[in-house]
Amino acid sequence: MAERVHPARMPEKGIRLESPRLSTSSAEAVLPVLNPSPPVPATQVCSSRCRCLLCLGAFILFLAATAGILFLAVRPRVPRYSIDGVSISSFVLTGFTLSPVFSVTVVADNRRNKRVGIYYRDASDITAVYDGVLLCEGRWPEFYHPPRNETRFTTELTGSAIRLTAAMQEALTAAQTRRKVPMEVNVGVPVRIKLGAVTSWTFKVRVRCEVTVDGLTENTVVVDRRCHAKVKIFG
Repeated sequence: MAERVHPARMPEKGIRLESPRLSTSSAEAVLPVLNPSPPVPATQVCSSRCRCLLCLGAFILFLAATAGILFLAVRPRVPRYSIDGVSISSFVLTGFTLSPVFSVTVVADNRRNKRVGIYYRDASDITAVYDGVLLCEGRWPEFYHPPRNETRFTTELTGSAIRLTAAMQEALTAAQTRRKVPMEVNVGVPVRIKLGAVTSWTFKVRVRCEVTVDGLTENTVVVDRRCHAKVKIFG
C-alpha cells in the first residue's frame, strides 16, 4: 500500500516568520564595554621624575664622597720623571738635512706612592725638539710601574730627512762649540692607576723636559735637565 505524502503547510496569510532577537540586556551582556583609563595626573609624573633625579644625585654624591675618602687615605702623587742620559748618532748635516738617532735614558720614580701602581699603556710618544723643529720621535714602553719603585729604561728616537735653515744650522754649530746644546724631550703616555684590586680609567700624563747636553755625539753628557709632569684626567 503506497504511503500518503502530506504537503508542507504554508504559513497563513498575514503571518511572518522572524528570527529570534536578543534583548537589549542580553546584547549588553555579550559585548564587552571598554572603559578608558583615567589620565595620569601631571603631579604624579613630576613626582616620579623627581624621585629618579634625587636617586641619581644621591648616587653621584656617594661616588664623589667615596673618591674623596680614597684620595685622602691614599694621597696619590704624580711620579717624578727625569732624563738621565742621551746618546746621539747619525747626527750629520748634509745640505741642511739630517737623520738623527737618539738613545734616551728615562728615570720614572714612583717611590712617593706607597699603594698606587701605574700601568703605562700603548699609543705613547716621545719626541726630541730643537728650536721648535722636531728632530726625532719614539715610543714609551708599555709596562706596570709598582709603588715604591724607581724604573730606568732606554728608548730609541729616530728622525728622517729633517730640514734645518741656515740660521738654525749656524746656531746649532755655535751651541756645540759652547758645549751647551739646548733641546726639549716631550712625552705623552696613557696610564691607568691601580689601587689594590681597583683600576682606574685611562687618562693622559704629559712630561716636558728641558735638557742641555754638551754635544751631539754618542758620548754626550747631560749637563742640565728640568722635567715637569701634568696629568689630564678627562679627555
